[in-house]
Amino acid sequence: MADVNVPGGLAVIIPAKDEAERIAKTVEAALALPGADVVIVVDDGSSDATASIALKAGAQVVSHEVNQGKAAAMETGAARAAVLDSAVLPAGPRALLFIDADLQESAAATATIVEPVLAGEADMTIALIPPQATAGGGSGRVVRLSRKGIRQATGWTATQPLSGTRCISRPAFDAALPLALGWGVETGLTIDVLGAGYRVIEVPCELHHRVTGADLRGQLHRAGQYRDVGLALLERRARSIPALSRGFRPAAKVVRKVLGG
Repeated sequence: MADVNVPGGLAVIIPAKDEAERIAKTVEAALALPGADVVIVVDDGSSDATASIALKAGAQVVSHEVNQGKAAAMETGAARAAVLDSAVLPAGPRALLFIDADLQESAAATATIVEPVLAGEADMTIALIPPQATAGGGSGRVVRLSRKGIRQATGWTATQPLSGTRCISRPAFDAALPLALGWGVETGLTIDVLGAGYRVIEVPCELHHRVTGADLRGQLHRAGQYRDVGLALLERRARSIPALSRGFRPAAKVVRKVLGG
C-alpha cells in the first residue's frame, strides 16, 4: 500500500497564453525534472501556436477556447493530472508543480522545490526567486498587501508571497479548492493550505523570467493584482477559518540555504 504522505510522482502544470516563442524550452526542461513523468500545458486562450508547439515538445495539452485566467488554468491542469493519477493506483497521487511558461531552460532549477514535497518533508514549497536582470517597475505595494494579509490570517510571514512557482501535494491542493480568482490565487492558496494545517516552506530557486515594466500596461497589471489580492483576502476573512479561530497555528517555516549548496 502506498504511503499517503509521499506523492506517487510529479505532474508539471504550465498555464500558458501566447508563449509560442518560449514554451518548447520550458516543456523540455520540465520533462527532465526528477520524478516528472507528465507535463501538462494549459493553453489559456492563446492566439498563437502555443498549443501545437507544446504538444510537439512532449507535453500533454488542454486548451481553453477563451482566456479564463491563471486560477482556472491551474485547476484545469490539476484536474487532468487527477485523471492520469487514476491510472497508476495503488501509487499515491502525483505532486503538482506549477511553473510559468516563460522560464525556458531555467525551469530545471525548480528541482530544489520539488525535492521536499516528493520526500514528504513539506506539503507545499514556494520558490524564492533572486533579483532578475531587468528590474520590475512596481513599488512593492501588492507584495506588502499580500504578505500582511497572509500574516494576519495565519501568523506566518512569507518572503515572496506572490511567487507562483510552487510544488504542492495533491491533498494540500485539494484543501485549497476552489482557488482564489485572478492574481489573488497565490495569496489565497497560501492562506488556505496553512489554514488546513499543511506544511509550507520557501526554498531558494534560481529562476529567470520576464518582469512587469513601469509602462501603462505594467501599471494596469499591478492594479489588477492589487484588486485580486485584496478580494482574496476579504473572502478569506469572511470565511473566518475555523482552525485559526480556535487558536490553531499551522506548521510553517522558511527554509533558507545558499543557492547551489
